[in-house]
Amino acid sequence: MRAADLDLSELLDIDPHAGEVRFSGARAILLDVVAIGLLRRQLVEALGLTAASAMLTRFGFTHGYRMAEAVQSEIPWDSPAELRDAGGRIHLLQGLLRLAPGDGDPLSPTGARVEASFEAEQHLLHLGPASAPVCWILAGIASGYLTRTEGRPIQVVEHRCLARGDAHCGFLARPAEAWDAEPPAHLVPFHLDRIDARLDGLEASLRDVATALGHVQRKPRPRAAALACTALAHDAHASRDARSARGARGARGARDAPGELVTASAAMHRVLAMARRAAQVDATVLVTGESGAGKERVARLVHDASPRAHGPFLAINCAAIPETLLDSELFGHTRGAFTGATRDRPGLFEAAQGGTLLLDEVGELPVGVQAKLLRALQAREVRRLGENRVRPVDVRLVAATNRDLHVEVEAGRFRQDLYYRLKVIELRIPPLRERREDILPLARALLAQAGDRMKRPALRLSPAAADRLVRHRWPGNVRELENAMERAAALAEGPRVVPEDLPEEVRAHQPVLAPKPRPRTMDDMERDHLLSVLARCGGNQTRAAAELGIGVSTLYRRLRAYRRDAP
Repeated sequence: MRAADLDLSELLDIDPHAGEVRFSGARAILLDVVAIGLLRRQLVEALGLTAASAMLTRFGFTHGYRMAEAVQSEIPWDSPAELRDAGGRIHLLQGLLRLAPGDGDPLSPTGARVEASFEAEQHLLHLGPASAPVCWILAGIASGYLTRTEGRPIQVVEHRCLARGDAHCGFLARPAEAWDAEPPAHLVPFHLDRIDARLDGLEASLRDVATALGHVQRKPRPRAAALACTALAHDAHASRDARSARGARGARGARDAPGELVTASAAMHRVLAMARRAAQVDATVLVTGESGAGKERVARLVHDASPRAHGPFLAINCAAIPETLLDSELFGHTRGAFTGATRDRPGLFEAAQGGTLLLDEVGELPVGVQAKLLRALQAREVRRLGENRVRPVDVRLVAATNRDLHVEVEAGRFRQDLYYRLKVIELRIPPLRERREDILPLARALLAQAGDRMKRPALRLSPAAADRLVRHRWPGNVRELENAMERAAALAEGPRVVPEDLPEEVRAHQPVLAPKPRPRTMDDMERDHLLSVLARCGGNQTRAAAELGIGVSTLYRRLRAYRRDAP
């Protein structure tokens, strides 16, 4: 599995009857972020910034180390780099932070850039602006996670912080020995032995001063303690109200967002962007791609995003209708035109007036019907079978095929003039195996739809099942994935889909956990590094090429070579 494939609903298990919450198989609890903010304030007021930061950093380190242990044992990872990169994704899923796109690796020379941090937010809320970085828990979590995944002590420090007024929070990670022997201020939390010694010395000094001045330690008066508790309760209520208001605004925004086709891959985003641009002009569109890749969904998008959206959207599968009836289906007939024609009947061109007509599997059209279709497209008029007069039509035609029409033209099975008339705008839908990033988002959406139909709305994928899905090549594309999710929804015994619920051909792709039998070559390491950088950049080839220090065309050629060499 890759870091980008992680989904919180698949890592989180909640048993309301047993009162158990598990994250990636490990027992967990849910904590209110305001309570953590109030605890931070009490620690700072009672112990000072140095001791408070040390305690919270140590807590974060332990949490991050355990998190790495859990995901390392529960999830089969494609590579150690994916396991390392998963840390930032898990922090995002848990609501701890929001990473800047393409800047999520603290081990890189420039470090990780964080656009939103729960810790900086809570520090500002309860303690006000800071003079130094204050995301102690986050630095500790990252240190513990990387220490576990890298197999050596790694220290992550924050050198920029939103609570200090910086534009973002910045984190740098280095091996422990790479930092100076005498750490700067931002490294003090990692040297707890030195902190303990300093605190002991400070406490002894304070006792000496108190003795010299004759001060007597006084217990806080009950009245002061009551006022302190009231102040804390007031802060908690105020923070909760502010959080509720933000949540309400976020929920309204999510409801107001328009529905979109489910996709995460750059290739599909480009196809959909071109489809929306094509929808604005009244031109013929040719949608090509393998069977089951989603050609009809893209055709409907063209219709829904066009000025014709108020009109009908009609589709016909040209391969499913006999040649003797196809002419009548498209162009209509009059009464008595042939045996059985007992009344006048308009064809689909007339029925789709003012809307869109989809000719699916247009490559299967007989040559005789191809000539009539070309005439209808050029003249924008049709003549019913058995009738002499022509009828004007106002229809946008979208054609779809899984065949290579250029090859069909070369073989003499498809008219060249019709081919160019249909191919005004071509939208090629890549197969699912070429857009691996779409497999899990599509699977989750299709599983939810199947669960709703079967009255099982809470279904989700287990990490092991998700790993099987991304390893399968999906020769049947989205249609095969939809059938697999319907089967899983029907067979799942609990709220999670496990590998045993998937079809046999999907289960057969076991995760590769053992090392390769041959030593890794330089080409292997170069490929893994290149693909890891590309994934970290969210598939943005321009940004990945800049980070790798190569040209975009060089990156494109290497990616194409990797696809060609893939088994």
